Amino acid sequence: MKAQARLVVERDADGRNVVRDLRSMAPITLVPHRSRIRSANEPALVHLVSSVTAPLGGDDLELDVVVADGAHLVLRGVAATVALPGHLPGGSRARVRIEVGSKASVQFVPEPTVVTARARHEAELIVELAASALLRTREVLVLGRAGERPGSLTSSVRVRRDGGPLLDQSLRIGTPSLDASAAHLAGRRVLGTEVLCWGEDPAEPFSHDWWSLVPLARGGSLATSLAGDAVTAQAWLEAALDVHPGWRSRVG
Repeated sequence: MKAQARLVVERDADGRNVVRDLRSMAPITLVPHRSRIRSANEPALVHLVSSVTAPLGGDDLELDVVVADGAHLVLRGVAATVALPGHLPGGSRARVRIEVGSKASVQFVPEPTVVTARARHEAELIVELAASALLRTREVLVLGRAGERPGSLTSSVRVRRDGGPLLDQSLRIGTPSLDASAAHLAGRRVLGTEVLCWGEDPAEPFSHDWWSLVPLARGGSLATSLAGDAVTAQAWLEAALDVHPGWRSRVG
């Protein structure tokens, strides 16, 4: 299955954040939240729904998101993504491209991705930020269902700001000896990462037993957590955000 979806959010003449273009294609279904009264400061809220079982082996899925100058978007998942083997040869691929304009912001917070046995999945996130744009994006990877050895997954995150590289990170999971290494996943089933380009960054790294928050060289911060379950991994990412000065000053 091949699918391409598109979402464009702009700021209207009254200063409200509105969805200007929304094109879903199964299994990528975009559902905007419609409130009767929306203040100028309220971001557009869109939910990302998988309308059929996906991704399966052979699937090629793409989502393009544009947040225009001055606009604000929250794009949230509503259920976990479960990568499964398919009847077609080869693995599956999912690519998300996000473009964020001047003085605009995006929060992309999907639900966890579960890599099931025999699955071969590639996930790619590409973000282009204007110099004054704000970004929050989260990824939680779960190695197999309960009691199951995972398949393989390659995850890539590339973020550019004002035309220059900010973060270029790739991770491959599903090799038992590597996943068990203390230098990789230390035997934990769940890896959480969060990229935050949101105002002031911490002056120095923070760390706990199983989470860390590290400022990036060209601005922005990277939070990482390892846990035995997705709930704990996400809770530790929230703990990392609690010590981020830019996030604390802008979110009540």
